[in-house]
Amino acid sequence: MDRERLIRIFDRQAADYDRKREDPKQRRWRQKLIGSAQGEVLELAVGAGANFPFYPTDVRITAADFSSAMLERAEKAAHDHRLNADFICKDLEDMSFPAHSFDTIVSTLSLCSYRNPSGMLAKMNRWCKPGGTILLMEHGLGSRVLVTTLQRALNPLLYRIYGCHHTRDIIGLVRESGIQIRRAERYSLNMVHLIWAQPQEQQL
Repeated sequence: MDRERLIRIFDRQAADYDRKREDPKQRRWRQKLIGSAQGEVLELAVGAGANFPFYPTDVRITAADFSSAMLERAEKAAHDHRLNADFICKDLEDMSFPAHSFDTIVSTLSLCSYRNPSGMLAKMNRWCKPGGTILLMEHGLGSRVLVTTLQRALNPLLYRIYGCHHTRDIIGLVRESGIQIRRAERYSLNMVHLIWAQPQEQQL
């Protein structure tokens, strides 16, 4: 799928993403994860700002997304929650920051849509400061045969409609990237992963 079409898909979903901020399960997962953020934060694929209610008030956020419609809603959410946030509208896979720019990097439900998720994880590893934190909430392949069979069968259709893949091995991708997983939890038939991690540099 070409990039412009993918952006249009997410632009159309902005209102739905705004409503999903009230989903009780997602709110619990986000609250559990995002409270660990500190310092200078980079949030990738910020969407409509669903994580914003759960950030500590003293963080400074750089929020990026390729959908201007999503960013409009995220800016309003940042204002409502009195967060110190700057916004970047750009294809995330084309973005660049100096190494070790951020204390915390946050990605929630975004690895599903990248052309090169391994490349994005490598960037997170590079952009995060030694001793920093990488926080991920991602969905991918479950662990039950019936579920994974259904996911693989429906994946082409779901990608055309929603712009995201449902068949990525999230834990495998993170481990292959060199990012060091400190803690991981799984939910919803093991399809949703909450991951607290640190950049590889901390281990050197």
